[in-house]
Amino acid sequence: MEKITLTNGITLPVHTYQTIVVGTGCGAYNAADSLHSFGQTDICIVTEGVRMGTSRNTGSDKQTYYKLSLSGATPDSVYDLANVLYKGQSVHGDTALIEAALSAQCFYKLVHLGVPFPHDKYGQYVGYKTDHDPLQRATSCGPLTSKFMTEQLERAVQSKNIPIYDGFRVVSLVTEGAGDETTVVGLLAINQNAPEQHHGLTLFRATSVVYATGGPSGVYHCSVFPESQTCAHGAAFLAGAKGSNVVEWQYGIGSTKFRWNLSGTFQQVVPRYVSTAEDGSDEREFLDDFFETTGEMLSATFLKGYQWPFDPRKLQKGGSSIVDMAVYHEMQVKNRRVFLDFRRNPSAAIKNGEFDFSLLSEEAYTYLKNSNVLFGTPIERLLKMNPPAYDIYFNNGIDLKTELLEIAVCSQHNNGGLQADLWWRSNLRGLFPVGEACGNFGVYRPGGSALNATQVGGLRAAQYIAKRKTEAPVSEERFAKAAEPSVSALTDLCKDLLAKKEGKSPLDLRRQYQKEMDKCAAFIRNPAAIAEQIERVRGYLAAFTEETAVTSERDLLNAFINRDILVTQLVYLTAMQAYIAKGGGSRGSYLIDIGSLDFARCKTEGVIADLDEGRRAEIVQEVQLLEEFQVAVTDIPRRPLPPADAWFETIYNEYLNDNIIGS
Repeated sequence: MEKITLTNGITLPVHTYQTIVVGTGCGAYNAADSLHSFGQTDICIVTEGVRMGTSRNTGSDKQTYYKLSLSGATPDSVYDLANVLYKGQSVHGDTALIEAALSAQCFYKLVHLGVPFPHDKYGQYVGYKTDHDPLQRATSCGPLTSKFMTEQLERAVQSKNIPIYDGFRVVSLVTEGAGDETTVVGLLAINQNAPEQHHGLTLFRATSVVYATGGPSGVYHCSVFPESQTCAHGAAFLAGAKGSNVVEWQYGIGSTKFRWNLSGTFQQVVPRYVSTAEDGSDEREFLDDFFETTGEMLSATFLKGYQWPFDPRKLQKGGSSIVDMAVYHEMQVKNRRVFLDFRRNPSAAIKNGEFDFSLLSEEAYTYLKNSNVLFGTPIERLLKMNPPAYDIYFNNGIDLKTELLEIAVCSQHNNGGLQADLWWRSNLRGLFPVGEACGNFGVYRPGGSALNATQVGGLRAAQYIAKRKTEAPVSEERFAKAAEPSVSALTDLCKDLLAKKEGKSPLDLRRQYQKEMDKCAAFIRNPAAIAEQIERVRGYLAAFTEETAVTSERDLLNAFINRDILVTQLVYLTAMQAYIAKGGGSRGSYLIDIGSLDFARCKTEGVIADLDEGRRAEIVQEVQLLEEFQVAVTDIPRRPLPPADAWFETIYNEYLNDNIIGS
């Protein structure tokens, strides 16, 4: 470790590497491992916490990995897969083709590393259909697929002795130049292991930064992102990084005490939905208020397994997304708590003391019959169909046999994120967003495609960096000049925060910011409320040091996280406002409240939604934070799928002449 003294007299530690990878999830580890394999070994990993990220801490009843079909007789091709990704709307064609072309390579690397994907005795990696998937391309290791991936990739990184700086929170990107010439030359982090030394401020100097920090998980309160993961998009936005399709999210029902997706078997066993007063009293089943018949209610609950994400196209009378609306109404309108009960069957389904399975739709009845679970209570059916789904909760202190499971409609995945091109390069030179931090997913994505994207993005960035970013980091003198504005600004902010003893704690403020975002800009988006919240967030940023009470260095770190969250909320809210103002309708996993939302009519008419119906499918929305917290929003045409006419002799010669990478 070296030290660097800035012209303002501040001396900070500085670590220098050719490439720095930020994060310790699937994408980050694969980028670091791939870089080393390609010969660039002067690299390190910087992470807020090795065990904190989404990849290691989230899943579902059967967490999916999406890839090219690798079994059976059904035809598939790279171009067929690319076309499915491209049909997801607002997706660039070249990145869709890349994610398809490299999916098998990345999948087999994981197999080689020891990730236990199932195969038959002939070596075929069998698959199943997932949402928005016409073929059986999906596979799974069970509820913990991404955890297994992370662990095996971590072992690969450790075997190469790649340094990991654990406990370092990135608070600023260090840049030089301006406009289109802005170049990332390093980053500024807070070392949580040594906060007493200049508040832990630590510099990292590098030629390239791979930004694999996950989605902006801290912007919402109702979330299945792990609580340990918060948000790091704000640092990139403040440096001038553009965002892409940030309005596109996926929301679904999840548990809140232990954050987990409640899709698949959790819904297919048809649990009881109940709500209570804040103190747990006045328990009542409420779905009856939103469905005209018991059969509709039971079948919609079952379908939440297949159709887990909220979808405005499924808001017709009896549609599965009416369940999400009912949960929202109980929580946000009536201020009640909502639970799933696996101990008892829904009361309306009971006939002669038993569940009347004849009330189910033919699809639901046949599925449960084929699964041999036309009996008992929801927990008994769950234990028969998918015991690991029960174990996940039991191992985290919740026994579904004996207690209610508190739920909400939660943010689960941001399909948008930081802009990247076909080599995963940001508009900022030297910055490579990878994984969920990268906004390449579009509107509708097949379930499990996000895990494929972590691997493809990490590999693709590594290919480019190892081949084209081989120069040494900028000189110490240039780096000191570039770092000084960030260091000075953050040092002053620390001083101001520590001097202020009155106000709310950072964690109390965070809950406030997040709950306000839930209310106006989650899966139900109200244009007037969004406009009000934009001004409210600008006010929070302007009065940041006056409203935040900091009593310790840990509080100081949480205050910086809050600032990152607020910056990200401002960018995302402004993008949502612009999307609606330009005629964008309900699509993906959100409903634009056009003033016709009447919960009382859900039962008989469903919900009237102005569906986008593909009218913005050819548009990619870009956003960029400007000075004084203004946000520029621009619509650009998406890039089409490249032609499917690659000729071997042409490609062979381009490859021999080193004209592929970076082209």
